[in-house]
Amino acid sequence: MEKIKKIAVLYGGLSSEREISLKSGMGVHKAICDLGYESDLIDFKNLNNLHELKVYDFIFIALHGFEGEGGKLQEDLDDLNILYSGSNSMACRNTWNKRLAKEILKKNNIRTPVWLEVKFTKTIVNNGLHVSPYDRFRPFEYLFLKPEEDGSSVDIFKISDEDSLRAAYKKCTNPNRGFLFEEYIHGRELTVTIIDKECYPPIEIITKNDFYDYDAKYISDDTLHVEAQLTQNELDEIKSIAMNAFEVLDCKAWARVDMIQDKKGKFYVIEINTVPGMTSHSNVPKSGSLLGLTYNEVVQKIIDASL
Repeated sequence: MEKIKKIAVLYGGLSSEREISLKSGMGVHKAICDLGYESDLIDFKNLNNLHELKVYDFIFIALHGFEGEGGKLQEDLDDLNILYSGSNSMACRNTWNKRLAKEILKKNNIRTPVWLEVKFTKTIVNNGLHVSPYDRFRPFEYLFLKPEEDGSSVDIFKISDEDSLRAAYKKCTNPNRGFLFEEYIHGRELTVTIIDKECYPPIEIITKNDFYDYDAKYISDDTLHVEAQLTQNELDEIKSIAMNAFEVLDCKAWARVDMIQDKKGKFYVIEINTVPGMTSHSNVPKSGSLLGLTYNEVVQKIIDASL
């Protein structure tokens, strides 16, 4: 393979994750320049035709949300024989849709919280939580309600009763789409970065918020991202589960596997991110730093793993 010299970093776009993508893209672009490559930073919303990318040897996708993680971009780049970072279109489709991801995980005996697929309509609100579809969760103190397809904890709600369900419907930015009710598992929030088939040290996310919502992720200064304190057996298990999830979903090069460890010590896969955040405070570079890797070195490893 010819040496990679010129790299475009795709970022921005029009999704609800645009602001995070801008930060990720700027960080990756600076790293790529520092590493000695020629590089351009391209806002996806200003890209008129993907053919414009054929002048580059490689595309680093720092584009979060459906545009970068839904699989269509990867399919189109493959059709144009353009090299890019991360997973192919099928893996992106499987992971971007939380229902599909959970079905694949369940089929492969990987624990994931129980779920119920719904259209978040006024009927759902009017029917309340006492109807039979929710029997699979009983008894429950809380449920999570989240979009089938979205990221950065946008439109995720903690539901305990009819009042909180009504409040969620009013607050929801886009209820007219598929949602999942998901079993609420009380425990530790953990995330495992995988680059080039290697699991990096797991990170534990500690927040004072009710859960790891948008505010906890991107606004609050109180959210902590620390190396997870696990026994050797737990460490072996969480890495094995993360890698298994990565493989059954056909991921490539890099991803981040988000998990919960319940009070009994069992691990559950919540979701898999094929284009994780790469801001200076994101979990992927943080996890790399625990191995002594700089941000730039993590970016180089992602490029190498993608080729």
